[in-house]
Amino acid sequence: MNKNYTIETVETLASGHSPKGTWTNLDDVWRAAEEFMRVRGNDIHIPISLTFAELLLDAHPEADPLVTRLAILLHDSGWARVDESKILTEGFQGDWRKSDIRFQHEVEGCNIAREILPALGYSDEVIERVTTIIDGHDTRPDHKSIEDALMRDADRLWRFTPAGIALASGWFKKTPSQYRVQLEETTYPELITEAARALASAELARSIELLKLDLI
Repeated sequence: MNKNYTIETVETLASGHSPKGTWTNLDDVWRAAEEFMRVRGNDIHIPISLTFAELLLDAHPEADPLVTRLAILLHDSGWARVDESKILTEGFQGDWRKSDIRFQHEVEGCNIAREILPALGYSDEVIERVTTIIDGHDTRPDHKSIEDALMRDADRLWRFTPAGIALASGWFKKTPSQYRVQLEETTYPELITEAARALASAELARSIELLKLDLI
């Protein structure tokens, strides 16, 4: 973690900032995907992660904003089509990145994207780029594009917020302070862009303060 990145020096959610870009309205996609948002905290995880994706897009104007935002919006939709009883027992325990349930949710996420996006007017090219990112976003070690990198970073960044810590610590059967160690030792080193590392450092510093993680 970089202690030079704080809510005083980084424009992030914890410091009251919002993305500056002008974005394509995705309300139709949200409505079409609503049924897939009611599992595994997606209805909290996805909106927060999308906002982090937009903050990252502010820092990376070379990335395609539509592809990045569609990918983060739909990347975990596949959790709604797997065995819910196995999500926590297999998807968050042991060598969870290689669990069958992880691969299954990626496949189903691609299927959902291919089902809902054509009817909303998105081109085959956009859909292919989006599903290429969704496929392997948890299980593939390397990113294939800047859009892939930003989606992966946004997917991790929400975990540094109080909401992310509250949900994810339970998934991993850890206390918030134990999960903080996981964030610092495992999640933070996985971040790809410097912009994401700045946001993560500032967000975690604020979460430590709010949740008293140095004390409890």
